[in-house]
Amino acid sequence: MDSFVLFNWFHVVMRWLHVIAGITWIGHLYFFNFVNIQLQGALSDDAKKMVNPQLMPRALWWFRWGAMVTFIVGWILFTINYMYSPGIGFGATNLFTDAEGVTGRAWWVLLGMLFGSIMWFNVWFVIWPAQKKILGLCGTPKATPEQLPALRTMAAKVSRINTFLSGPMLFGMLAGPHLGVLSWMNFIVFSAIAMAVVSGAYRLSAKAAKPA
Repeated sequence: MDSFVLFNWFHVVMRWLHVIAGITWIGHLYFFNFVNIQLQGALSDDAKKMVNPQLMPRALWWFRWGAMVTFIVGWILFTINYMYSPGIGFGATNLFTDAEGVTGRAWWVLLGMLFGSIMWFNVWFVIWPAQKKILGLCGTPKATPEQLPALRTMAAKVSRINTFLSGPMLFGMLAGPHLGVLSWMNFIVFSAIAMAVVSGAYRLSAKAAKPA
């Protein structure tokens, strides 16, 4: 098979994997923030002892590994799109730089990658370590009753930050091929709209949790 055909197949498989892993990651992020928070508030302590040991380890597994696959494959896609030319080798492509320097498309993607990287870091180095202590997972000693409130507050706060960052992150990823030149005004306006939508989703999730 021709090397260009193989490259194109690799490219499309990586793009598919990036999208499906991203759906898994962000889908679980929204589940935790728009469904599980309200669920936990409605459960009694006895119900939590029955539900959470079955629910949370499974959900957190898909959540954190969805984030990891999205992050790693995202860097692979960035490399093959912006830092590699088939038949030539590694080096900045014309999608990354032109006569005027770094292209608008590349700036948009880099902006999205910045937010995505912050979100990935929060998942693996803040939320997951806190949840391991809260639930006593993976051989981690379970937190004492005195430690639990602070851990839960920190995990919830950082998860909320990730939820708000998800809108600007996705906009940066998608805007490049369509908007071209990076416009800070476009980014600020869309970010404000995205954050307003997230705020509305939090309010809607609280209403949706109430019995009809």
